Amino acid sequence: MAIAPLSRLVASIQPSLLMYLGDSGIWSYPGVESVKLALADAVDDLKNVVERATTILDEREAAVPQRAAYPLSFTALHDIDLSNLLPRVIESLRRQFADLDALTGPAGTDAAAADLVTDAKQSTRQHLDALEQLAAKLKAGLAGAPPIAG
Repeated sequence: MAIAPLSRLVASIQPSLLMYLGDSGIWSYPGVESVKLALADAVDDLKNVVERATTILDEREAAVPQRAAYPLSFTALHDIDLSNLLPRVIESLRRQFADLDALTGPAGTDAAAADLVTDAKQSTRQHLDALEQLAAKLKAGLAGAPPIAG
């Protein structure tokens, strides 16, 4: 049973900047709605991955990693427009993806762990790509604009 990869998966996702933004209330931050929606979607998906991992760990009567404290520096971010935080979130997701990618091999002997690591990587990649595209639109001044036809 791949308990260590599941624990590492939880430890990689839980204390992230993205999870902090979710826990501190994305909707209370200043910023455009498209950024808030994209971040909230990513938080929901990754929280689901963490919940699934902790369920598997509980079923196996393995210790669930203690929720790591968020860095104190995160508390200084609450009044910053989410558009300005987007590059930091993107960089954090890139590091998270690399951490999850490193779990692919160790989780391979356990089907449940391997499937969950794969799901976590796919979700992280999907949201990373979406946030990168949104950041590019913001940089070009296109965020919130209706799609251009044709």
